[in-house]
Amino acid sequence: MIEISPSKVVQIIFQAREGHVAARELSAFIENLNVDEQAHLTAIAWIGRGSFEVEEYAEALHTARTEKTTPTADYLMGMPHLAENLEAGLDAMGVDVDGEEEDLL
Repeated sequence: MIEISPSKVVQIIFQAREGHVAARELSAFIENLNVDEQAHLTAIAWIGRGSFEVEEYAEALHTARTEKTTPTADYLMGMPHLAENLEAGLDAMGVDVDGEEEDLL
């Protein structure tokens, strides 16, 4: 279902929490993801903020792919509470965020 590794999403969560300190690294990390990974990342963020329900993941993914008008990094980094949205999105999809965080430490 999710075609981006949870560990990549957790890395983005860590960098987003650092704010302006890691902004350049966060932007580069997101832009270096392939197009599919960027769409999945956006869909996860939308689920986390409540724009879509987890059952609507396919629709969120389709919307992320077809309605993209700005670079994904710019869009996501302009989203209030990006880290929290991604964490909530992963959690809603049944991914153990704490376990993924521990694996990265």
